[in-house]
Formats: sequence, structure tokens, C-alpha cells
Amino acid sequence: MPIKVLAFDGDDTLWHNETHFHLTQQALRDLLLKHAPDADVDNRLFATEMANLSLYGYGIKSFTLSMLETAIEVTEGKIPASDLAVILGWGKRMLQEPTELLDGVTEALREVSRRYSVMLITKGDLFDQESKLARSGLAELFSGVEILSDKTVDSYRRVISRRGIEPEEFLMVGNSLRSDVLPVVRLGARAVHIPYYLTWSHEHVEESSLPAEGWYRLDRIGEIAGLLASIDNGARSPD
Repeated sequence: MPIKVLAFDGDDTLWHNETHFHLTQQALRDLLLKHAPDADVDNRLFATEMANLSLYGYGIKSFTLSMLETAIEVTEGKIPASDLAVILGWGKRMLQEPTELLDGVTEALREVSRRYSVMLITKGDLFDQESKLARSGLAELFSGVEILSDKTVDSYRRVISRRGIEPEEFLMVGNSLRSDVLPVVRLGARAVHIPYYLTWSHEHVEESSLPAEGWYRLDRIGEIAGLLASIDNGARSPD
């Protein structure tokens, strides 16, 4: 069946995101090692983030709270309030960063929107994601926007069911195998993976767990129109 609806992830698919987290985590590491030289800051922070996901969800606010909690635990409560204020300031700065688009995004979206219904399906904090979309200048290109607390088979199923979309007509484009590929393929739809040069550990997936069919990998978003043309031509083939 030919594809009718394309959905794009936002963070690290359309605009840079993980870079801000990476740089801030480096700053946190440098700060905390002054207080606790032997601390494994990165692993302590990741463990705290995982423990807090069910409470705070995804996004910068969750990351900031987990940084503060990690700082208190790593230093056994001895970190000065002035340093906690610095960490809080990093979170506020991240929330105000300009939305920097990846190369070729606007052109690719304009091209595919001539033939397909185009959506944004992203996950994270509602206010933050709405703000990034507004700053991106891309909002007018989407026929629909869905901001999810997490990307699972059930959450994707609810989105396409509510919008009257058949799985066979749907294709998801994103940088995360865990969030943008695996649940979509398991739903019976198709997906395109466009890797970003940085990936949060939580989004890593073992290659052995990937399905053999139902998804594609591209180097850059500018290749999406050509891939879609190939998929559509195959769908129309008498074979």
C-alpha cells in the first residue's frame, strides 16, 4: 500500500538537541569532580535519570532535576547552594536555546509535503517541545502535531487510530531506533532511521534486536524524497 502520511521526530531529526545535553553534562562532570574527585558522574547521572523517568518523563526539566539530585548525592549533601544555583541556571539556559535546524530540513519537508500529509510526532515536555517548534519556523509545514510522553507501540497506535490512518499508509522518520523505528515496525508501519552523531544511552538498541524488514536507514534528511519515490514505485508494481 502506498504511503500517505509521513511523521517526523523533532529532536535530533529536525533540530539539534542532544548536543546541548552533552555539553551541559560535561560541565556538570567538571563541577562535581571538584567536590568528589573519584565520582563516576556520568553513570550516577544516568542511573538517576532512569529512576526518575516515571516521575518526570523526558526533557530538559527532568534532566535539570536529575542533575540537581545527582549533585546532592555525589557530594553527600555538601555541595554549596551557589553551585546548585549554577546547575539550575544551566537548565534555564537550555530551555531558552534557539532552535537550530539540521542541514536540509526545511527543503526536505517542503518537498515531501507536496505529495504527503506531514506530521510531527515527538516526545518530551509539552511546553518545551511546543516552544522549540514555534522557534523552528516549521510549524506551518505540519498537518498535525503530536507530543507524546513516550513513544511506544500503544502510543503510536492511539495516534494513527485517532487520525484514521492505517499502519500500512504510515511512515515514521527519526534518529532513534528505540523510539522512532522499533515500535513503528512492530505496529505494522514503516520507519526511516537517520542517525544523529550523538545518541543518549537510553536510546541505544542492540543491532541484533532490529527487525529484518520494515525500516530503512539514510545518512541525511535530504535523501528522504528519493527513498519515498522508490517505496511508492514498488508499491505500485504489479508484482
